[in-house]
Amino acid sequence: MTQDAIVVENLSYHYGKILAVDHISFRVARQEILGFLGPNGAGKSTTVKVLTGQLRLQEGHATLLGMDIAQDIERVQARMGVCFEQPNLYEQMTALENLELFARLFDMKSFDGYALLKKVGLEGREKDRVANYSKGMKQRLMVARSLVNQAEILFLDEPTTGLDPVSADSIRNLILKERERGATVFLTTHDMWEADKLCDRVAFLNQGKIASLDTPHTLKQQYGQRSLVVEISRNGQLEERTVTLDKPETSETMRELFSREKVVTVHSQEATLEDIFLKVTGRRLTL
Repeated sequence: MTQDAIVVENLSYHYGKILAVDHISFRVARQEILGFLGPNGAGKSTTVKVLTGQLRLQEGHATLLGMDIAQDIERVQARMGVCFEQPNLYEQMTALENLELFARLFDMKSFDGYALLKKVGLEGREKDRVANYSKGMKQRLMVARSLVNQAEILFLDEPTTGLDPVSADSIRNLILKERERGATVFLTTHDMWEADKLCDRVAFLNQGKIASLDTPHTLKQQYGQRSLVVEISRNGQLEERTVTLDKPETSETMRELFSREKVVTVHSQEATLEDIFLKVTGRRLTL
């Protein structure tokens, strides 16, 4: 059995004369969570649509679970789960009916929709029509639907969008449990904290190309700058001083601060993925 759940080689996609994805190559190991990060228009959604069979492969090669998506897309789709950013639910049906419909499409012999809805915090609302759901509830139902077939690969596009902090945290924990179950997760998100905490590796996509791909820790070590944020009290007011770590003069700077100033707090600070993306690409993720 191949160790890679997803293998992409020289994938490109054009919309007319516009090159949306420009010869990207990457691999995702089994049970890995890969974060696919980039601003709007970077090529994230196009890549996901090609890999999930919503768009036909134009150029390059891609295999999922050892199967060629150009030849075996229906077999691949039977073993994947997809959560779209924009809800595409049957709103005149209940939440439970939505899940049961998908379970039948996947020919699930044994399916407990109540248990799955409980996992995403929708217990007690199983028989409500989806049209009466809030945006956040619809998003949780979308996540639940992606889990119906116990997929081996999960494509999750902004899965915590519109959720309150408690619900978002429960979905993140659910993603981690899915990885423990054996699933590979392909995650697109604008939430850099989420990507940092969840992902084994992150890919920075910019103008259709992968600018960098590595673990969050390695990227921070390579491109980031560690520092200490020192709060001092002066004339009854708090002031902040930032001291860069890992420089020859760092220890002397800190000694002088403690000897000359009234230091109130000291805490470490490292670069964020947003900072690193800006450094690598010259653009912000939120553009």
